[in-house]
Order: sequence, then structure tokens, then C-alpha cells
Amino acid sequence: MGALDTIIKAVKVPDIRKKIIFTLLMIVVFRLGANIPVPGINREVVQEAFSGQGLFEIFDLFSGGSFSNFTIFALSITPYITASIILNLLTIAIPALEALSKEGMEGRKKIAQYTRYLTVVLAFMQAIGLSLGLFRSALISTQFFDVAVIVLALTGGTAFLMWLGEQINEYGVGNGISLIIFAGIICRAPAAIGVAFQRVGRNEVSMMSILLFALFALFVVIGTIMVQQGQRRIPVQYAKRVVGRKMYGGQNTHIPIKVNQAGVIPIIFAMSLLQFPMTITYFMDKNSGFSQFVQKWLSMSEAPGVWIYVAIYVILTIFFTYFYTAVTFNVVDVSDNMRSNGGFIPGIRPGRTTVEYLNRVMTRITFVGALFLAVIAAMPYLIQQWTNLDMRFGGTALLIVVGVGLDTMKQIENQMVMRNYKGFL
Repeated sequence: MGALDTIIKAVKVPDIRKKIIFTLLMIVVFRLGANIPVPGINREVVQEAFSGQGLFEIFDLFSGGSFSNFTIFALSITPYITASIILNLLTIAIPALEALSKEGMEGRKKIAQYTRYLTVVLAFMQAIGLSLGLFRSALISTQFFDVAVIVLALTGGTAFLMWLGEQINEYGVGNGISLIIFAGIICRAPAAIGVAFQRVGRNEVSMMSILLFALFALFVVIGTIMVQQGQRRIPVQYAKRVVGRKMYGGQNTHIPIKVNQAGVIPIIFAMSLLQFPMTITYFMDKNSGFSQFVQKWLSMSEAPGVWIYVAIYVILTIFFTYFYTAVTFNVVDVSDNMRSNGGFIPGIRPGRTTVEYLNRVMTRITFVGALFLAVIAAMPYLIQQWTNLDMRFGGTALLIVVGVGLDTMKQIENQMVMRNYKGFL
């Protein structure tokens, strides 16, 4: 009820109401474009070729079904996500990019520009791979002009979605890229619920299975809210210093360390790596030794494979949680920034001791977040084995939806607080 009250109050504020309406209109534009087919493609061949497994599940999840239908938004926003991750990693490896990231707003604008360029390049490469590789049999014509139209349509679709997300960031409410993924997942929910109850009507799935999924969904929602909101606040004291006739510093503050600093990225990384062998088998003979090995030991279809699959999935999710947290939260930089501004953690010496203390705290608190993500990642597969209910992406989708919803509500609340304080200025 608190979220509903916040939305009602926000709608009454003219500026916020305009931003909410703009955001909703942009989402409508996204869903309209998600139904525009790419020219020169035989839809029937695409539907036959699409298996809904492997890495293709991730693409179809983020695209809201556009990938399996091969519309102009088939690549969705995944090239932009990949480009952002690559730039984040390169910022650590390349000193020039690291220096650029510390130049404030202008440096961030430059990195954002590089991200856009890399997004278009990755989208162009993926469009060529889809057109001339995976869906080559679906091409109505293989002439250069016809293939070029398909490649440009797919690349342009991703570039348009990237622009759409930036427009939401500037003129709307919430993170534009996240809201596009959010809308793609939400739009598939009614159809998935309808299919589940149809299977209940055909006695393929029991009502107990539906109840088990509902309990799992409730666990994910409550758990995500608790983990996303949970944080460890490390107190920081700034020393007093006199500059001229004025005294600066002396205040107390804190460093908020989130329990789940990495978000849903570790699950996506683990899923991509684990399902890569299954994706390779789509291009090989089903009777080959490699295909049979993957089918038996690294897939969900046979008894030994499902348990090995889930065990590796849990290990990779925990590993990538620590890895991505270390990338996004650099304890050395945090310690240096505190020391340069005259700050220190009470009872902890500045410098190396502070770095070791922050590392110790991060290691312990990240374990809780990693364990939560591992449970979210593994539970859908285990429930699927016990209930015969198809919910391969149930946990990941719910995690994204709840996380984006919380972030959007927090931004709306922040904007309302800013307007309430306007009278004191």
C-alpha cells in the first residue's frame, strides 16, 4: 500500500506526472516496435529453428519475445549491456579510461559516448551472425542488398532502443534500459500464466505445482526487497580543518555497502557461460560425441545432468557475485578518497589497514548476497524437476522485475522529496 500511496501522490505533482506519462508512452513505443517484423525473413522457419534453450533464452527474456519472433528489436538492449560491462572492465585495465572515469561529469559523458559506439558495433556483428549464421535458412533471399536490409534493421532496432532508454533517463522516471527489460518481461507474464492454467486443465500440471510456484515467487519478491534494501553502514569521521577563517569537516557520515552489490549480473554471467556448450550443439550433429556428452552431463533433460548443472550454476553464481562486486566497488579507491578528504573509520588506521577492513566487511556481506542469488538461480530448475512446471526463467525474471520496480519507486520518492524541500531554498 505504501508504493500505491507514493504513486498517487506523485501523480498529483505536475512535473512528476509528466515524467511518468512520458515513460509510459516510451514503453508503449517499445512494445509497438517489438511487433514489427524484420523484412526478408520466413517466420515459419524461424519458429521451427527456435528451440528456446541455451543462450537464446537470455536474448528472448530481455527482448520480451522479440528474438523468437525475429522483429526489429530481436537483439533487444543486450549489446548495450555487453558494451557497458566491457567498458567497466576496461576502465580497470586501461589507465587512460580509469583517469577519464575520475574526471567527473565530462569523463562520464565521454565513457557513455564510447559505450554507444561499442553498442552499435556489437549489434552490427550480432546482426550479421544471426542473419548469415543461425537463421540463414530463414532468409527469403541471400542477395547482398536483402541481407544488408536485415542487418541494418536489427542494428537500427538496438540503436533506437538505446536512444529510447536515454530519453527515459533524461525526461522520464527510472533507469531507461532497466525499464525496457522490465516491460519485456512483464508483457510475457499473462501469456505464461494462461499456458500454465491450460496445462492444469489438460492434467499435465497439478494445482500443487502452481501453488509451489506461487510460494517461490512470493519468496523471491520478499527476499529481493529485503536483500536490495539491506546494507551495512560503515561509519566515517571527517577531521576538522581550518582554511583561512573558516572551519571545514568534523561531520559524521557512513559508507553504505549493499548486501547485493552486483544485482542480477552474476546470474546472467553464470547462465551465459554454463549454457554456452548447449548452444554450440545446435550447430552440430545431434549424434556426435560432444552433443551426447553435453546432453547427458550438462543439460536438464537427463538425471545426472540436472544435478551437475545446478551445482555448477550455484558455484558460478557465487564466483561472479564476488568478481563483479570487486569490479564495481574498489576498496582501494574508497580508502584513498577518504584519506584525501581527511576522513577515517573510527578505530581503523587510514591506508592499508582501512583497505583490509573494507575487504573483510565486503567479503562477509557479499557472501549473503551471493548465497541469495545462488538460491534464486537454482530453485526454478529444482522445482521444474519436482513439478513438471516450465519455469526456466522464473527466478531471474522475478529478480529483475522486483529490482527495477524498487529502483523506480526510490527515484520517484527522491523527486518528491526534492520538491518538498523547494520551499526552504
